[in-house]
Amino acid sequence: MPPSAPANVLKKQRRYYSGKKKRHTQKAQVIADKRTGKIIATAFCEGKKQDFALFKASRTVFLSAKACLADLGYQGLMKLHSKGRTPRKKSKQHPLTEEEKTSNRAIARERIGCEHVMGRLKVFKILSLPYRN
Repeated sequence: MPPSAPANVLKKQRRYYSGKKKRHTQKAQVIADKRTGKIIATAFCEGKKQDFALFKASRTVFLSAKACLADLGYQGLMKLHSKGRTPRKKSKQHPLTEEEKTSNRAIARERIGCEHVMGRLKVFKILSLPYRN
């Protein structure tokens, strides 16, 4: 940005700047049916917001009969949804046991259909920021 850029443009840029990735990003949350591959719901926010915070802000409601599989960014999902499942996280002091590793692999096998949907959205640039001259 040139030094003479308006202040409101700089503030808008700062909102989407992710210090972790060192660039301007936008976060997208996609809820997909793993069997059919259809997208059920989406939510978007600036890139520096945490995954679970975006989930709570989107106020997405699941049927109690449906299972919800998520990645490690959604820890705490089980408190909001009784059938929510996320993988176990390891730490230096507490490595994963063999049962926890097996459980994580089982969750990953079930989630792969939704990950393929996300991959297709990225390949076809559906989730990319708009191009500007």
